Amino acid sequence: MAAIHSDEFKRDAVRIALTSGLTRRQVASDLGVGLSTLGKWIRAISEEAKAPEGDGDLLRENERLRKENRILREEREVLKKAAQFFAAQKP
Repeated sequence: MAAIHSDEFKRDAVRIALTSGLTRRQVASDLGVGLSTLGKWIRAISEEAKAPEGDGDLLRENERLRKENRILREEREVLKKAAQFFAAQKP
């Protein structure tokens, strides 16, 4: 009888398999699932995560905006510190 695993368990198993540095065989053994089952989950979840071809421009734009946002936050923090410094220098 096949064990029924939740979608969350499958996603966690895939995440572990892809990021832990362990072999897929080790991960499958540790989780008590078959190696081929883990492979099927990885393929299925990888296909779900793939973005359609037309979204490439959107993904690049999103990444550019994230980088710009990060830079602006860093600049804002520097300006806050400078304002605090100059405020403390008043006689």
